[in-house]
Amino acid sequence: MDETPPQTPLANPLVRVVLFEPEKAGNVGNIARTCAVLGAELHLIRPFGFRLADREFKRAGMDYLEGVTLHDHASWTAFQNGLPPGARVFAFSTHATELHTRAGFVRGDYLLFGPESRGLPVWLRDALPRLKLPQPGGGRSLNLSVAAGVAAFEAGRQIEGW
Repeated sequence: MDETPPQTPLANPLVRVVLFEPEKAGNVGNIARTCAVLGAELHLIRPFGFRLADREFKRAGMDYLEGVTLHDHASWTAFQNGLPPGARVFAFSTHATELHTRAGFVRGDYLLFGPESRGLPVWLRDALPRLKLPQPGGGRSLNLSVAAGVAAFEAGRQIEGW
């Protein structure tokens, strides 16, 4: 297991981006940059398909990694056991019917995304409120880092009124 430096949680994060078993170091690095810019936390749920020491992760995250509060969870159960009472977790899925623009996000919400190759498992996405990003042009799905960015910025728009 990678060693991650101890992280001090943000006092009042805009949102918390959660990646369930992410596979691509570059995508996670890009999402880390988005989190740094937004003042959002990043939660990674193991196992994932790269090491935090990977060159691609560091290259994509650049010097933004220093400004990211990153939480490394050993499993979904470990993540779930650490949630504060009343936490709201939204699962993003192409199988959802509710658009992300209608979610009514509040500060500190958790935005959950599945692995690049398969998305969230049915057992997990069916246990949570599900949201989708519109894809009027078709295709299977957006790139993970693009989807997380779109969702996080929409949450920011709703919360902060940008």
